[in-house]
Amino acid sequence: MKSMSEFQLTDLLMKMYGNSAEAIFFFDRTGKVLTMNSAAELILNAEVLDSMAAGDAEAICMSCKGYTNEQELQTCISCYLKSPDEDFSSFQVYLDTKGKGVIPYTASYQTIDVENGIRVFMLRDLTKQYKTQEMLNQKMITKNIIKAQEDERKRISRELHDGVAQEVLSSLVELRVLKYMNVDAEVLKKVQQTEGSLMRLLDDIRHLSVELRPATLDDLGMEAAFRTHFKWMEKNYGLVVHFTAELDSKRYEGEIETVVYRVCQEAVFNALKYAGTEDLTVRLFEDDGYLKLHVIDEGIGFNLNAIHPKGTGLGLYGMRERAELVEGRTTVLTEPGKGTSVRLEIPLYEGGKYA
Repeated sequence: MKSMSEFQLTDLLMKMYGNSAEAIFFFDRTGKVLTMNSAAELILNAEVLDSMAAGDAEAICMSCKGYTNEQELQTCISCYLKSPDEDFSSFQVYLDTKGKGVIPYTASYQTIDVENGIRVFMLRDLTKQYKTQEMLNQKMITKNIIKAQEDERKRISRELHDGVAQEVLSSLVELRVLKYMNVDAEVLKKVQQTEGSLMRLLDDIRHLSVELRPATLDDLGMEAAFRTHFKWMEKNYGLVVHFTAELDSKRYEGEIETVVYRVCQEAVFNALKYAGTEDLTVRLFEDDGYLKLHVIDEGIGFNLNAIHPKGTGLGLYGMRERAELVEGRTTVLTEPGKGTSVRLEIPLYEGGKYA
């Protein structure tokens, strides 16, 4: 380590004092402010600065709204200014600042000159850190909620498929036996009607099971799940989906496959409900380190900036929210009369969590 002369060190300390983004105050043993840097001056209201300049030993109290100790979030009990012998090398304090209201700071209050009783009070704004932490917490909460939803969908789907559907199927088999017994024409007609009702119920249960969570998504992957879903869409709604997958049946993390499937499912249903078209194109591929999904229709399109767009708008929000969980993003390109393109891209990290 290169040694410094006293002059060089003093020069560096003065530069740090003058240019630091942290607010720095120097107090004497009575609590009066000796000096402060420009960052400190910027956060204090004029009346506080005037009171400090007048030598008021409690001027900082006009701005301070308490500090956090082991008992309370904001308290003035055993104040750091009045208890210099306690450890206040690192703590949290709240100050009422100029133009920004009450802001949390991480603080340090230490004696640097025992003989003369000089203490230094340093503050670092925690607002940005709090916002970052809040965003991270919100993302984790959303991620856990969506995971819980998918797990519950999977459980109910399996229960419907393996439990309820099998019971209905067993009832159908037993009912069909009656057709070969000596029953009159009226009873036989009723049996056939009941058989038809049970068949429709069985189809509904199977469809509901797939919509909740298609088993093929977990067992065989996105391509198989998409092809099954699109065949069902064509059979039941007449919507023709031209699907191409350029992945060679490659598998990804379960979370990624779920996001891609749900975003595509929402985009296709939106096209079915609002686009006014009978066919659309879905393309799934990798490009330049990203897994990409394009859902394109040649329908009526819409104005993204409309105050009251068709639908609730929650579908677009949900797609974006799901994509963000895997560091992806969605883009919607549309104009009235020019169709709609929904694009999803998710980064694929070589050797990382998604590769």
